[in-house]
Amino acid sequence: MGLEQLSFATELIVSELVTNAIRYGRSPIQLRMIRQASLTCEVSDTSSTAPHLRRARTYDEGGRGLLLVAQIADRWGSRHFGEGKVIWAEQGLPQE
Repeated sequence: MGLEQLSFATELIVSELVTNAIRYGRSPIQLRMIRQASLTCEVSDTSSTAPHLRRARTYDEGGRGLLLVAQIADRWGSRHFGEGKVIWAEQGLPQE
């Protein structure tokens, strides 16, 4: 499949988005991976709370998750629907 180069970044993105959904969202939480022109990770939950980047201070234990996603992913964002939201992060596919 040729996605080995993306494995570390993908694991980190999935971990952060799913953790945020568990921590701040509401069940059910769903993960969807889409491989088309890019590799997109989507995590949905039924909370309408919008995500926001935080700048954690040196000794804060949290607050860096979306900042890490934003630095690793090519693009990221969210979209709302009737019963919640989807947070997504997109990575370019490796050249063959």
